[in-house]
This record gives sequence, C-alpha cells and structure tokens, in this order.
Amino acid sequence: MTEERDDVVVLVDENGGEHRFAVVDIFSVKESDYAVLAPLEGQIEVESEEAEEIQEEFESAYIFRIDEVDGEQTLVEVESEEEWENVAAEWENRVRQLENMDEESEE
Repeated sequence: MTEERDDVVVLVDENGGEHRFAVVDIFSVKESDYAVLAPLEGQIEVESEEAEEIQEEFESAYIFRIDEVDGEQTLVEVESEEEWENVAAEWENRVRQLENMDEESEE
C-alpha cells in the first residue's frame, strides 16, 4: 500500500482533546503499513506535492503504524527503536525521491 493521500484524521489525546492531522503519506516497511501525519492546527492545508513544501510544512510530522484491530484500522505509536529507525529511514528516502523528482522537473 503506497499512495499519497489528502485525508484528514482526528486523534484524541489522553485528556480528550481532539487534534486534526493531514495524512501526508502511507507506505509499507517489512509487511507493515505506516501513516505520516502532520498537525493541521495553526497551519494552512497544503495541496502542492513539491518536496520542499512538504519538508517546510510538515517538519513536525508523526509516523504511526497502521494495525488492524477488530476489523478496523488503528494508528499505533511506533515504540521499538529498530522499527522506528527502519520506518524513519524509509520516510527520509521518500522525501529525497520527491526532491530529486522536483529538481529534475526544473531542469
């Protein structure tokens, strides 16, 4: 499952506060799916797909594993350091690929 989405999800914190996030990307690493979420509070939703804008707008992006619980997709915090390193490296590679595509299109 590798696709970019413009969905918005609402996460509820431990105090019951709701926080809106844009789903920036969904990708797979070692047979698990992960979602990259960026907070929307205080930000304008970005429609451009350019890598530079993604980096600027989504500096505080969060990565969650997508698990299936009782037949529904659930976002789960990545707690294993090894898993986090693998997932973060994949996300960084994806951003670099976007940067390279953007540079090639400017030439």
